[in-house]
Amino acid sequence: MRIADEISALLAQAHAEGPPLRVRALHLPPVSPPEGQEGEFAALELESGAVGLCFLLLDDTLTSIAALAQAVQGVDAREMVAWWAHGQAAAASPARAALGYAAVNALTRAVFDRAGFVPPRAGNSIGGLDPQPGDAIGMVGLFPPLVRRVVAAGARLTVLELRPELAGEHEGYTVTLDPQALAACTQVLSTSTVLLNHSFDGVRQAARAAQRFVLVGPGAGCPPDPLFAAGVSAMAGSWIADPAALVRAITTGASWGDAVFKFLLERERYPGWAAMLRSPR
Repeated sequence: MRIADEISALLAQAHAEGPPLRVRALHLPPVSPPEGQEGEFAALELESGAVGLCFLLLDDTLTSIAALAQAVQGVDAREMVAWWAHGQAAAASPARAALGYAAVNALTRAVFDRAGFVPPRAGNSIGGLDPQPGDAIGMVGLFPPLVRRVVAAGARLTVLELRPELAGEHEGYTVTLDPQALAACTQVLSTSTVLLNHSFDGVRQAARAAQRFVLVGPGAGCPPDPLFAAGVSAMAGSWIADPAALVRAITTGASWGDAVFKFLLERERYPGWAAMLRSPR
């Protein structure tokens, strides 16, 4: 079963009963935001108050998603999951797929909130990786600040990217378009965008020898269980501590600041989806 299908099944199980979980609003960054992460994500807010984030810079998502903002209001978020989970539908409309994945993250947050679960804050680590001189480290998606830290540690870094213009040899690291280049890596740090674009299964298979595989980024907000079962060691995402402040930041292009905090959820420290559903509602 594909990871997307497993995630969808868990959310269907969690939200099988109860009233519709409707969308209150889609919050988008300004047309010309300041450079940086704040212009790369949108927030889908449910009437319950739960918020899910989605990445906007895949294909034509950024230019086409605004046209869907009004249409999505009042839609049951449970129905939107299929916009992302069904691969063919996602390929036909990247903007709808992004909204579907935002719904996944919002519905997951609703389960966590209901269970009173808050993940541990991340320390000053590289997703929990510990690069040592000579280690073969893989990175899916180019994260310049993390690249500098890995290279400074003396590790050999291979970066898998989608953008051909980035490919080639760089100072201290290699950028490639070939997932098989991850085969020799013992530790891998991957953008959570591999979930949005359905490339996770292929990337994880290519990096199957990795002893530690960490998903990172604001989009790392889905049910962790299928990912942990597939060999993901930890999820390092952005926990929304103040939804109203985050919405203001996104819509104005401001820094997210204290509206979120970075978390690191290790597989061994996660209680499990079943435990979430057993918690008082």
